[in-house]
Amino acid sequence: MTLRIHNNDKVLRAPQAIIFDTDNTLYAYDRPHSQALAAAERKAAKLLGVGADEVSGAFARAREDVKRQLGKTASSHSRLLYFQRGIEILGRKTQLVITLDLEQTYWRTFLSHCELFPGVREFLQALRSSGIGTAIITDLTSQIQFRKIIYFGLDDCFDYVVTSEEAGADKPQEAPFRLAIDKLGIDPARIWMIGDHPVNDIAGARPFGISTLLRVDRNHEGRDAGCDVEFDDFTELHQFFFSGKVDGVSQFAGAHAR
Repeated sequence: MTLRIHNNDKVLRAPQAIIFDTDNTLYAYDRPHSQALAAAERKAAKLLGVGADEVSGAFARAREDVKRQLGKTASSHSRLLYFQRGIEILGRKTQLVITLDLEQTYWRTFLSHCELFPGVREFLQALRSSGIGTAIITDLTSQIQFRKIIYFGLDDCFDYVVTSEEAGADKPQEAPFRLAIDKLGIDPARIWMIGDHPVNDIAGARPFGISTLLRVDRNHEGRDAGCDVEFDDFTELHQFFFSGKVDGVSQFAGAHAR
C-alpha cells in the first residue's frame, strides 16, 4: 500500500500541530503484550501453585470483569486491577505483594519487547525542527504511558501529553480531544490527528474539524474508515509532508531532520 489521500482540501495545508495516538500508532502493541502477559502468567502459576490454563482463564475473566465494572475509563485498562481480580477469582483472596510483582513483571517485559515503527523518530524530529506543535492523546493511566514515551526516548518530542486518566474518559469520547486542543491553544481546523483506530482516533477527532490520518497495517484491505489519509509507513508520510505538496511546510526542515 502507498499513502492514500481521500480529502485533498484537508491535508494540503500545513497544520499548526499534529496529535498522535500511542499504542499501535507509534509502535506495534500486540507482540509486546503477548510476551508480557505470558511472562506474568508464568510467574503467577509458579507463585500461586496453579496450573497455567487456570491462570490464563482467570486473568481473561478478570479483564472482562474490570472493564464491565469501570466502563470506558483509564482504570479499565489497569493490569494491576486485572491481576488483583484474577488472583481473587483463583480463590486466593487479595494478594498485594504478588499483584504488584505481576504488574512490574508485565510492564518490564512489555517495554523490553517494544520497538518504534521505522521513521517515527525522524518524523517527530522534523516536526520539531519546522516549528509544528505536537501532542499525544492516549488511553490508559498517565504513569504507564509516560514510561512508554520515556522508554522510547521521545519525551522531548511532544509539547503536550493527554491521557484518558487526566481527561476522565477514553477516546472516542470528546474529553481527551477537547483537553488536547485547549492545551495546544490552536484552532482544531489547523490540527492533524494520527492514529490507528477508525473509531477511537478518527471518529473521535472528526467532530472537532481535525484532519485525520489513519495508520494501517500493510495488509490493510482498504475498507472505508472515514479518514482523510491512510498510510502504512512513517517514512513515506515524512516524505509526503516535506515534499512541497503541503502548503506552508518547509522542505528544508524535513531534509535536515533526516
